[in-house]
Amino acid sequence: MNVTLADLLPLSLDLALCAGILLTFLADLFSGPKPNRAIGVIAVATFAGALIASFQMDLSGSAFGGVYVGDHWTLFFKRAFLAAGLLTTLGSMDHVARRQPHRQGEYYLLLMCSVLGMTLLPGARDLVLLIVAFELMGLPLFVLAAFAKTEDPKGVGKDGPEAALKLYLVGAVSAAITLFGMSFVYGMTGATRIEAIAQAPVTPLFVLGVMLVLAGMAFKIGVVPFHMWVPDTYQGAPTPFVAFLSVAPKLAGFAALATLFHHGFDQVRSEWQPLLFGLSLVSMVLGNLLAVVQTNVKRMLAYSGIGHIGYMLMAFISGAGGTTMLLFYFVAYLVTNIGAFQVVEAVERETGDASLGAFAGMWKRSPLLAFAMLIFLLSLAGIPFVVGFWAKLYVFIVAWHSGLYLLVILGAVLAVVGLFYYMQIARSMYMLAPAREGTFRAPPTLLVSVLLCLAAVVAIGAWPAAVLDDAGKATQPFVSARTATLK
Repeated sequence: MNVTLADLLPLSLDLALCAGILLTFLADLFSGPKPNRAIGVIAVATFAGALIASFQMDLSGSAFGGVYVGDHWTLFFKRAFLAAGLLTTLGSMDHVARRQPHRQGEYYLLLMCSVLGMTLLPGARDLVLLIVAFELMGLPLFVLAAFAKTEDPKGVGKDGPEAALKLYLVGAVSAAITLFGMSFVYGMTGATRIEAIAQAPVTPLFVLGVMLVLAGMAFKIGVVPFHMWVPDTYQGAPTPFVAFLSVAPKLAGFAALATLFHHGFDQVRSEWQPLLFGLSLVSMVLGNLLAVVQTNVKRMLAYSGIGHIGYMLMAFISGAGGTTMLLFYFVAYLVTNIGAFQVVEAVERETGDASLGAFAGMWKRSPLLAFAMLIFLLSLAGIPFVVGFWAKLYVFIVAWHSGLYLLVILGAVLAVVGLFYYMQIARSMYMLAPAREGTFRAPPTLLVSVLLCLAAVVAIGAWPAAVLDDAGKATQPFVSARTATLK
């Protein structure tokens, strides 16, 4: 196949990211044995430059005969992934320079390669490209989860090998199950193009393949009962990386789910929709109830994230309107959860601990970080009028109109449960005496990441229409393509 300029235009941001990866590699290669913090600056500049360019460039069109499609749906996800990469890199710079000064280039290369896989994923319209992008995203995550394995084997890095091993095993099993399911789909349809799969007749083996793909994807996004890796990986992996792991791969997983199940597998919706209904229900229930008994804040946020995946699945099965609200929910969750984990990193950096006790009296030691954490917690709980409130409200509204009354009622009740355990952290910060005296400050780059997240949570909460309209524009071509495929 001849590659033309028209093929490359929709991939401009991805190519820019490739150029940044190459530049990062060269900077690491020629920096010698001395630690070089400038490598992190290159990663920040790459993410920031690509994110700014995404608002200035027209990336619409198809590439390689329709295998890849660039439209507003794809662009929305690219911006989210680039923002996650930017915020994570800012939050990681001090951590990596302090703990792994001679491996900074390796860290940023892995992170950027993972983001590259994510940016390719939402535009994939072929099973082969989709699974390649998914694995390009996933393989660097296994290494990043184990990044702390050689540092202080009795300290904060002691759980690094366990965190990476569980993530790797689950990732490998989920990839195997997904590929096994796709082999059935291909065998029954003779096609890897998603629009061709949507036109194929339904057979029992095709349905079996769809169910296996669903199981593999469920492992990726960490829904109950495929969630076993989540709390242990979150607790053992480096906290700045966990901030990224908790949002970006899940967003990528939902992008793949939407492409496959709303386009390619829509003809068997009656088979998979009840299963997603059940997964949404049990994820909300177990995620929120298990978070109540946690004393480690990273584990608490891990179980909280499982509960949030339940809310997202509620939006996912609510039709076209639900897809719009799903995108809005993810923007809200991205800036809120990354911000919360960055504050945890600041506390862990100061105390060497991420338990509730480490947050005791935080308002005295770091008023700004305590206030930021309080806003993030209120957003996660869905309290008016920060962005998390609108995210939950919009999902409840669209799910109610779709007839998902049980999920809406249960979700509202569990939101109260969520408020209880989130306020345990707030209680520790504002009502308990600090374990040690003196103030502490976050490193400048980490503080910038926290403040950017805080500004986004407050600004979108005050004016949600801008992001909601953009999510609607992103959903429109995706829904139109789905309608055209089903005709």
